Amino acid sequence: MNLNLIKMAFYSTYLTNKFGWLLKKVKTSTEKMDLRLEYSHTLLKKLNMSVTVLNPEKLPKDGNYLLISNHRSIVDPLIIEQALETTKVRGYWVAKKELYNSFFFGTFTRNAGTILLDREASSMSGFFKDTKAVVKEGHSIFIFPEGTRNKEDIPLSTFKEGARLIALKNRLPILPVFIKTHANDVLKEAINKRTKNLNIDIEIGDIIDYKDKTPLEENYRKMFSL
Repeated sequence: MNLNLIKMAFYSTYLTNKFGWLLKKVKTSTEKMDLRLEYSHTLLKKLNMSVTVLNPEKLPKDGNYLLISNHRSIVDPLIIEQALETTKVRGYWVAKKELYNSFFFGTFTRNAGTILLDREASSMSGFFKDTKAVVKEGHSIFIFPEGTRNKEDIPLSTFKEGARLIALKNRLPILPVFIKTHANDVLKEAINKRTKNLNIDIEIGDIIDYKDKTPLEENYRKMFSL
């Protein structure tokens, strides 16, 4: 582990927990979303990383959606937060139990506007009840359908079925986004070489009707030519 990596690990842990405690103190979802965006800007600026939406005309200005995205780096949620900054689309992230219990991310995750997904639970009824409550409050839901970070040398791994069920049960149109740049490679360069002016490109897909019976992964691959 080199010195740059150690320094960034300490800084990101401090920043994440600092915002985690700030998030714990706020009372409204709007305040949570604003703090999340501030956190995204602060950390990505420290990493000298910026986000470019290649086709901003496809960004919906407002509305509730199930946002789906590919997932290859730990900073992907921050990238998506910034991509949506010019819109009124705000949402709750679906987060694994491991993140809730993490020393690095636990305080932040539990307080940042998330829906706990416990794959070891005997029933998923509690999870779907939480998604309905979030949508009823007027929020979108954000999820990585691959279920975990894709660490293989391929642009996309297999989607889990749960994402489409969320859309169906909540009658949410699906907003596909594709992080086109390999963000994990850029992140490594940002930390190890401290390269300036790094950029992440993100592409917005066409809205998919929740009643569309085509497998979600098939739709996504076709849309982004994967």
